[in-house]
Amino acid sequence: MSCNALCLFPCRFPPSIFRHELTSSPSGRSKLTALFSINPSRTRTKRLALCTHHTPTLTTSWITGAMEDHDHRHQHVEDERVSLKHFIEQTKDLVRSDSSTTAPSPHWFSPLDCGPPLDDSPLLLFLPGIDGTGLGLIMHHKKLGKIFEFWCLHIPPKDRTPFTDLVKLIESTIRSEHHRSPNRPIYLVGESLGACLALSVAAFNPDIDLVLILANPATFFSRSQLQPILHLLQFMPHSPNLSFLHILSSMTGAMMANLEKEVERLSPDLVAPSIAYLSVIADILPIETLVWKLQMINSASSFANSRLHAVKAQTLILSSGRDPLLPSQEEGLLRLQQLLANCEICRFEDCGHFLFLEDAFDLVTVIKQVGVYRRSKERDFVLDYIPPSPSELRTLRDNNRWINIMSPVMLSTLADETIVRGFAGIPSEGPVLYVGYHMLLGSDIAPLVAQLWEQKGIHLRGIAHPMMFMKSKQGNLVELPFSDYFRLMGAVPVSGKNFFRLLSTKSHILLYPGGIREALHRKGEAYKLFWPERSEFVRMAARFGAKIVPFGTVGEDDFFDILLDYEDQMKIPFLKKYIDALSDEVGKLRTTVDGEVGNQDVYFPGILPKSPGRFYYYFGKTIETDGRKQELRDREKAQELYLQVKSEVENCIAYLQEKRESDPYRSLVSRLLFQARHGFTSEVPAFDLD
Repeated sequence: MSCNALCLFPCRFPPSIFRHELTSSPSGRSKLTALFSINPSRTRTKRLALCTHHTPTLTTSWITGAMEDHDHRHQHVEDERVSLKHFIEQTKDLVRSDSSTTAPSPHWFSPLDCGPPLDDSPLLLFLPGIDGTGLGLIMHHKKLGKIFEFWCLHIPPKDRTPFTDLVKLIESTIRSEHHRSPNRPIYLVGESLGACLALSVAAFNPDIDLVLILANPATFFSRSQLQPILHLLQFMPHSPNLSFLHILSSMTGAMMANLEKEVERLSPDLVAPSIAYLSVIADILPIETLVWKLQMINSASSFANSRLHAVKAQTLILSSGRDPLLPSQEEGLLRLQQLLANCEICRFEDCGHFLFLEDAFDLVTVIKQVGVYRRSKERDFVLDYIPPSPSELRTLRDNNRWINIMSPVMLSTLADETIVRGFAGIPSEGPVLYVGYHMLLGSDIAPLVAQLWEQKGIHLRGIAHPMMFMKSKQGNLVELPFSDYFRLMGAVPVSGKNFFRLLSTKSHILLYPGGIREALHRKGEAYKLFWPERSEFVRMAARFGAKIVPFGTVGEDDFFDILLDYEDQMKIPFLKKYIDALSDEVGKLRTTVDGEVGNQDVYFPGILPKSPGRFYYYFGKTIETDGRKQELRDREKAQELYLQVKSEVENCIAYLQEKRESDPYRSLVSRLLFQARHGFTSEVPAFDLD
């Protein structure tokens, strides 16, 4: 075996994927320009290993440019997503490049439209499906390149590297990268065949920190509609007059029709999209290659399935509901979830087999919502957090337009104690701690977070119960409403460590001292605070000079009544058993606290919806802790401030309860009539302010 060093940007890559040119710099020296901004002092070139015999060629090229300021790198800019037409054009270029290369073999490439990523970004390796191009994530390159060091595996159509050798190639890469950066995780994103590769590599490398993201894995190939094609192709003469399209059309007319409809849905603006896309498939999957790939998938499925028990890696399975090729949502998914030690499934009912090419699918958004992004062995909910992009914020706003129907009333208090409509009294600079009352089922959170962002540009990060971040395979915990929304907007599990880091990063923090005991209260307990007797946040806030904004919210009693509360359900044997099991599963907080505050069993009240009323928020006068660090180290002084904050919250609630009685637009009908006269984007008035 011999190894050679290869040049940067090998000629085998087509210009449309890797483009570089020499330009003159102001100093007169030539420099390399591409889609990266190059800083010669920071440029790192990976050494390239060329191995002979039956071991696949490993070709890797990478340039990292000058890093921008930390805060700027965390700000998302609006990305233009490429279309299916762009994928087709790039694939054609890649196929032409392969055909001009003698004995092309599998190799890694890094798209130029990626990066530069964040500091210490994890490595993401994309493992392609049956097409082998490595361009399956082309619609996600820009966004992935901001948060990952991103490589793609390309398997040329003429290559005949066995599945086990592909596993060895990937294994060699991850071991090399793990040795170079042992503390960062390596993400393996695979679709269909690539998912089998990822599972097999993970089974052989339980000692390496891997995160698997698998789209429609081919582990279910034995029940696929492609299985009959394999058996027939093995006995069919490989005539040069036969194409992939002819065979697929003649053997599986119904499946061909489904594929055509899916491609047309993926790119309705493309002229004859199914013909264009499937003709590209014919180029990258000629009959000999198709037979080889189907045989490989068949063996890969068996190979991966036999080793699922050894996979310890964190795994996210992305399953399409309209996959005409693989039975991605049959009982096999549940079997896969049970066999994998750490597995979660996300279903996309309206998506087809080509999930990563769906215009409505955004892989980075899914990674954020599920919460699988991390840059070290343990996830840091504060430092690993990636703020939502403009497109994600627009989607959140569109999906939560029901908030506008509520026409929430937002009041704040100026420094001279004047009460005003809106957020003029809210501090703009952090750290700021918003301390308030938790309405039933946390129904107050979404309007508050949305309004603060839209009107003030403040990104409010909530401290939430750990069950918002828990995933259960067989337990009693169900996916909670809006949990994806909370994770995307940066909620963190309640802990002293997370509270400390939020304050240290000058965040705007939402805190409910009453916790789930307040949010899951009983009948007749609306607007009653269930705070611990002793302070839990004052001294920490004073350490960072944080501003404390006490606030109250009312309106839950205008939206629903409680029919079955905790006391009622504990009298019903099967519900009591469920509550006990659920509480044990998610764990109890404040176990050392006596009384009702410490009794935080998790249950879900039975509620009766009512004709929607209106939510009201009142933010009291800001309490400064800057300069009081030494003073508030004294427990008694801290307790005094704690009780002051609690009293202010109660006063805010009382004020709103009284004033809403004079609101002529408290009912939904009155608000709809007002907006019908003045426009549905107009702000609905409320009561007069004193």
